[in-house]
Amino acid sequence: MFRRKLTALDYHNPSGFDCKDETQFRNCIVWLEDQKIRHYKIEERGNLRNIPSSEWPKAFQKYLQDLNCPFEVQERQEAMDWLLGLAVRYEYGDNVEKYKNVQPLASNSNSDKPADPLLNLDSNSPDFKAGVTALANILKIQRHDDYLVMLKAIRILIQDRLSPEAIAKASQNKEGIPVALDKHILGFDTGDATLNEAAQILRCCTSRS
Repeated sequence: MFRRKLTALDYHNPSGFDCKDETQFRNCIVWLEDQKIRHYKIEERGNLRNIPSSEWPKAFQKYLQDLNCPFEVQERQEAMDWLLGLAVRYEYGDNVEKYKNVQPLASNSNSDKPADPLLNLDSNSPDFKAGVTALANILKIQRHDDYLVMLKAIRILIQDRLSPEAIAKASQNKEGIPVALDKHILGFDTGDATLNEAAQILRCCTSRS
């Protein structure tokens, strides 16, 4: 379930990790903070590192809030996936030279045809649900039991807000300040670079409105 991201982060046991196991889950959170995310200073990590404590869930809740994570403690799989995505982004930022020359996988014989990024999405996977939920939170779209319905609403809203006409109208009404998208960490991965960039743009727009 999380094996791909854990492997990318060089976690010691990506295949055997069980998110439902309380001890494994807590240890993984501490490992992510200590080794990859490093949001807290070392001396501020005591409560999070106190894995056996009955107060650990409160420390974890505060940790999620301090990171501006869109998920709650109860949303364990979604929160773990979000944290893993954040860690992967920090890992890439720390090792730009290592990854910048990595070649993409070879395309198939139909590479001349435009690919629909939604075709390969697994609507039942935690990765997909976490990404759609995070986008819906950013865009203030009401949640729906069917994540594909939410994704369609997100796509319509993105197409509407980022259409050439909408951009031209916005540029006439309000002067903006240039924003470097690479400075804004999205915090999740939709699985598609275009949607990721659109989400970054929309996050900037909503934070500045």
